Amino acid sequence: MSAEIDWTALVVFVFFFALVTVMGFFAARWKSGPVNAHLDEWGLGGRQFGTWITWFLVGGDFYTAYTVIAVPALVYAVGAYGFFALPYTIIVYPFVFAVMPLLWKVAHAQGHVTAADVVHDTYESRGLELAVAITGMVATMPYIALQLIGMGVVIKAIGLSGEVPIVIAFVILALYTYSSGLRAPALIAFVKDIMIYIVVLVAVVVVPHKLGGYATVFTAANDAFAVKGGATGLTLKSSQMLAYATLALGSALAAFMYPHTLTGVFASKSADTIRKNAILLPAYTLLLGLIALLGYMAYAAHIKVSSPNDVVPMLFKVLFPSWFSGFAFAAIAIGALVPAAVMSIGAANLFTRNVWKSYIHPTISPAGEASVAKIVSLLVKVGALAFTIFLPTQYALDLQLLGGLWILQTFPALVFGLFTRWFRAEGLLLGWAAGIVWGTWTAANNGLKPLATLDIGGAKYVFYVGLGALILNTIVASIGTILAGLVSPRRMAARS
Repeated sequence: MSAEIDWTALVVFVFFFALVTVMGFFAARWKSGPVNAHLDEWGLGGRQFGTWITWFLVGGDFYTAYTVIAVPALVYAVGAYGFFALPYTIIVYPFVFAVMPLLWKVAHAQGHVTAADVVHDTYESRGLELAVAITGMVATMPYIALQLIGMGVVIKAIGLSGEVPIVIAFVILALYTYSSGLRAPALIAFVKDIMIYIVVLVAVVVVPHKLGGYATVFTAANDAFAVKGGATGLTLKSSQMLAYATLALGSALAAFMYPHTLTGVFASKSADTIRKNAILLPAYTLLLGLIALLGYMAYAAHIKVSSPNDVVPMLFKVLFPSWFSGFAFAAIAIGALVPAAVMSIGAANLFTRNVWKSYIHPTISPAGEASVAKIVSLLVKVGALAFTIFLPTQYALDLQLLGGLWILQTFPALVFGLFTRWFRAEGLLLGWAAGIVWGTWTAANNGLKPLATLDIGGAKYVFYVGLGALILNTIVASIGTILAGLVSPRRMAARS
């Protein structure tokens, strides 16, 4: 095995990995607060992050190893369809600008730590609170697993094999998250984002130059897709347009329902901080478009891989010196650590506040909450590792999309209540159940793929399962609210 290891790349990789590990443990003292004394301190960094810290943190856990590995992999596999992530990250920021400051104000005023806290405060329903909490925890597992897959891909590209490297990285992540809480990924995100920007900007300039320009890149990709045939190509087929649009819209609505993105929102120090980030974060969308082009560049570089997930690492190995490949691999691996840490923290916050405190230990102290959350954050990572091992998928992207289907079903309970009190908890709970059951059943019958086909009058319409489940969810929630009102009429008390 040692003959296959790229030692230069490995040394560079280990250096930067060690750097962020030290930063992770140091973060406990950064913007210091009683990390072990309160869940706000461990799980939300003391709710004191300003515009730039929030920008790096949210960008760090929103644009992940999935961005660098899975998006170019999908573009390499199918072409234009893989660019669905680009419009989705354009759609999401107006939504963030309009909705998230309102959510932050509610959470800040009442001391809420999680989305389920907000839902319980709005509807006074333990059942709905529990549904939102469990959905958030379960949906986070495949997203963390996705980061582990991305990390495993680059470790394999260096020449290391087996499970030991992943276990070591897993243990390091677990320890500094346990020690420093949200401050660790917030601090590391500075390094991670700068490294990713360097890697991508160098790649989109150097790679086309080495390959003969972008004209050569697009020609090579077009020729490859012509040979492949089917639903591949540099432009969308007419049959793909509905699927592309619904996938982009559904993904946008799901993006800030996840515990990790909401953790970044709740950790901000003001509503204006969130608005400023909604304005600044589209800079990452430009980066995303450039990253996706790596999938086309692989054809011009004559990259042949057994799995599309290997495309980006192989591109760097073939076209760049070992030291830069090691730097790029470190950037991708760190791009997995940052979101994985925030995701485990978000899931741990949900369990602590909305399961442990609500059902097991209602009188738990703030320090006790922090202790429980720290332990649960470790268990969440173990669960995510199980997803990686046992869930069959063709592309790493499918893991995230399956989680997106589930988390999208919390949208009505969380968002509708910010604007209207018409819906009732009974209706929303029925809607959630309908969306979860139908969406999961449909995805399972389709090989865990995110798309479903609707046959109307002989015409077939392919659409994103998650968005279809959300529509069903909303309809059932509306009907359930009307029926609940007829059975048990009552007026909702106005709240300030």
